Amino acid sequence: MANLAPALLDALAPSGAPAAPAGDEVEPTPDPGAPDTAARARVFLARHPVADGFNGLAWELRLRSGHELTPTRFDLDTGEGGVSTDIPRLRAGHVAAQFWSVAVPDVVVGDRAVSVALEQIEFVHALIRAYPEAFRLALTADDMIEARKRGRIASLLAAGGGQCIDSSLGALRSLFKLGVRRMALAEGRNTPWADAAADEPRAGGLTLFGEEVVREMNRIGMLIDLSGSSPATMRRAIAVSKAPVVFSHSAALAMSDHPANVPDDVLERMAAGGGVCKVTFESEYVCGEGAGVATVSDVADHLDHIRVVAGPDHVGLGGSYDTGGSPHPAGLEDASGYPKLIAELLERGWSEADLAKLTWQNTLRMMRDTEFTARSTQHRRAPSTVTIGRLDG
Repeated sequence: MANLAPALLDALAPSGAPAAPAGDEVEPTPDPGAPDTAARARVFLARHPVADGFNGLAWELRLRSGHELTPTRFDLDTGEGGVSTDIPRLRAGHVAAQFWSVAVPDVVVGDRAVSVALEQIEFVHALIRAYPEAFRLALTADDMIEARKRGRIASLLAAGGGQCIDSSLGALRSLFKLGVRRMALAEGRNTPWADAAADEPRAGGLTLFGEEVVREMNRIGMLIDLSGSSPATMRRAIAVSKAPVVFSHSAALAMSDHPANVPDDVLERMAAGGGVCKVTFESEYVCGEGAGVATVSDVADHLDHIRVVAGPDHVGLGGSYDTGGSPHPAGLEDASGYPKLIAELLERGWSEADLAKLTWQNTLRMMRDTEFTARSTQHRRAPSTVTIGRLDG
């Protein structure tokens, strides 16, 4: 999490437009009876809503509340000022499934990181309970479908930064039992067993214990999130994992030279294993650090590129709202903006079949594949009890 309130960190720290006709070409006359692209996008999303990969609202609300675990003090029902996500905007954006981040700031390590993660999990569960007409906890792909049938937003918990398990596989399993269905291996800073993109490499990707973390995540059915990992970590995790991996909020390195973006060879390896790269809307990822505010077209360029390199079965959306990061494009400033992005992709000629994969189907399939891997692995692999000291010395 970026740009956190200094006082709280101190408390937590361990001691484009279409081209004009050329020459004599005559621009076709629009069919007056045909819906415009914006209307088509809204109709499409009503049938194929968004499963968004990353949202930091829970931590943002904790910062605004002074660390108080009382979600009902906020007005998410009718519109909460100062944030980019609330229920009306999620509804307007046709978001039907949301991964809520229970990230731990990367300056928080050791057993304090586990405590903060537990507090954040408790807060997200309270948030879901506080708005039962809007949110429904989802632990499986079937839960996502059931929530959508009931008109609720399927709410999944996602841990950010492997420091939240304090190098303990028992802690990893405990987070899963509390509802966490995804964990990033390294974000912001290295963990003792995995290298982050923004830190000096120490593990050469993954240590032996890091590989065991990946195997245990496969066994219990927790999605492996590689957003924020170094390229070496990405490659090694994909090689070790028997289940699909996910990039919850990343972009294509070939389109923007941000250290946390995904190289093309990694996109290809990810796709071969059934994974999904969910494209963030944060400008520093989309356009590069210091390049200014991105546009909807810039985001669409990344989606186009990943669709070509990895294929339409391996691309998704990770809006990254309320993360304290860099600005979002005009038109995508908050969670209501997804119709604008879908309209842009329709203008670019994306088929509705590919768009349905982008918004919902790829995420659902990835969840099912991960659950299948867990069921098959549990028949032949007992819970791992090894320690980082035993494997890494």
